[in-house]
Amino acid sequence: MTENPLDDFRLTAMGLFMEAYAGLATRFATQFEEHDLSPVEFEVLMRLARSPGHQLRMTDLAAQTTLSTSGVTRVVDRMERDGLLCRRACPSDRRSSYAAVTDAGLARLHEVLPGHLELIRQWFTGQLSPEALDSMLDSLRAVRDAVHPGATAGTAEGSSCPDSTG
Repeated sequence: MTENPLDDFRLTAMGLFMEAYAGLATRFATQFEEHDLSPVEFEVLMRLARSPGHQLRMTDLAAQTTLSTSGVTRVVDRMERDGLLCRRACPSDRRSSYAAVTDAGLARLHEVLPGHLELIRQWFTGQLSPEALDSMLDSLRAVRDAVHPGATAGTAEGSSCPDSTG
């Protein structure tokens, strides 16, 4: 007798992952809207704020997010108009352009973070034991590294343009 492929544990695992992600994304989006940010804008601010010099090359920012290079350009354009980011040319490589968080962008991020961290605790990390959370983080890193190897592009110390951190 052949097993029913619809009962495959892989479908269950993927379905549970997608349902959990969708539920969390909905809760987070509501909170971001209260601070006049889209989920993508929050992701861009977080990626830049957590990078050396609070900046990344535009190509590295695209690699770290779910955006194409043209999508990153549009988001950075909008966020630059809003005063949350600025662009910087790298004097040592004229082909490179950096997106950097402004003081206003950091201030907006710091307004959002307390509520965001509470939502993460309430609906995600707080649902798991410390051991389960550690195991899940290791597992998610393994999957992320396999399916999205560019997710940490440009984050190593020394990858930033040395003359554009001020």
